Amino acid sequence: MLFPKKVKHRKWQTGRLSEEKLARPETRGIEVSFGSFGLKAETPSRIAANQIEAARRAMTRHAGKTAKVWIRIFPDRPVTQKAAEVPMGKGKGDPDRYVFEVRPGRVLFEIDGVSEQVAREALRKAGCKLPVKTRVVTR
Repeated sequence: MLFPKKVKHRKWQTGRLSEEKLARPETRGIEVSFGSFGLKAETPSRIAANQIEAARRAMTRHAGKTAKVWIRIFPDRPVTQKAAEVPMGKGKGDPDRYVFEVRPGRVLFEIDGVSEQVAREALRKAGCKLPVKTRVVTR
């Protein structure tokens, strides 16, 4: 799974996600840059490292050996979680997983080296593994 090798701060402040901030479309990473086809997010969400890995596996298995896949997002935001049945108080929980905050318009994955039909099906399968609504875009 993806996670940072080294971090400046082990725990981040939560940050409240207002509807206005979430609905604002992304301005960076919105075009297909490397491959011929891409998977674009249409709704905002936090995508965890294990979800990115599951989507990557689904895509590469369907596409085969000739396909080249690019992952355009990296989970660098730590999310903490307190252990089960721990009383309130006693500080913040330990880092549990790393996530990437996605806003609408961000290209998540790109693929090249396969036919359009295979690429669309591979990206559709990858999109089913993610907690966001997605659509396949072309260059």
